[in-house]
Amino acid sequence: MEDELSEDLPLREEEQEAVKEAAMLSPRLIFEAIRRNGEEELQRPVSSTWNSGVMAGMLISFSVLGEAVLRAHLPDADWAYIVENFGYSFGFLLVVLGRMQLFTENTITTVVPVMLSKDWRSYLRTGRLWSVVLLANVVGAFIVAAFYVYAPVLSDEVRTAMMELSHHATSMPPFEGMMRGIPAGVLIAALVWMLPVVEHSEVPVIILFTWLIALGDFTHIVAGSVEMAFLVVQGELGARGAVLDFFLPVLAGNVLGGTMVFTMLAWGQIRPEVEEKENDRQRSAR
Repeated sequence: MEDELSEDLPLREEEQEAVKEAAMLSPRLIFEAIRRNGEEELQRPVSSTWNSGVMAGMLISFSVLGEAVLRAHLPDADWAYIVENFGYSFGFLLVVLGRMQLFTENTITTVVPVMLSKDWRSYLRTGRLWSVVLLANVVGAFIVAAFYVYAPVLSDEVRTAMMELSHHATSMPPFEGMMRGIPAGVLIAALVWMLPVVEHSEVPVIILFTWLIALGDFTHIVAGSVEMAFLVVQGELGARGAVLDFFLPVLAGNVLGGTMVFTMLAWGQIRPEVEEKENDRQRSAR
């Protein structure tokens, strides 16, 4: 890149650095950044992954709380729905910027190494990570839901709004919940794909993507688990409705959107380049 700059235009060293920083990362470089992040996640101790996942499950509750607070205090107007859904971004800002273990993020970062290696050890490592993170997120969701229910922290208006949001999120038919989970999975995966590029603009990108999830009334397994737990703790939702009608369909939709749809499309962009590079490496080794 430096050689090209010096040939095209006589730039000073600091100007060359500025141009390099302004240049967009290629899809292959983004893919490589995500691959390395996925490898790091797969190598983390289970205890660290568990603790981070529980904290993520607790802090994602601020998405539900933020939306409920805005709903409780906004006037009854047509535009209020658009504004209140900005509250959904609060929890994601805390979790994503805090680099905590959120299940829907790991559905892309850890799939990338598996797509390259394609061996059983990678499949097992990814399955273990997914299981630990998902369970930790749900445990965190139940802890914070119990806190909201039994501790005097919510006003009557906010509690009512949270009940409304929770009933709405968990009352969709299973098939609809799964279908609405696919766009949410795609958007979260797209967010992960874009973060290496928008290094200094993460906040507005996170807000816009997660606001769209709420505005489109799409379903997210971890934020939705807070709503599910909020009802279960109060006896408003039974085990069958929580697990079979809500949790498993939404989980399937998020995984389908985040891995099979988005990751495969991302892989399709750079697959010829990766395979060509691997072939060159093998030829050089000979």
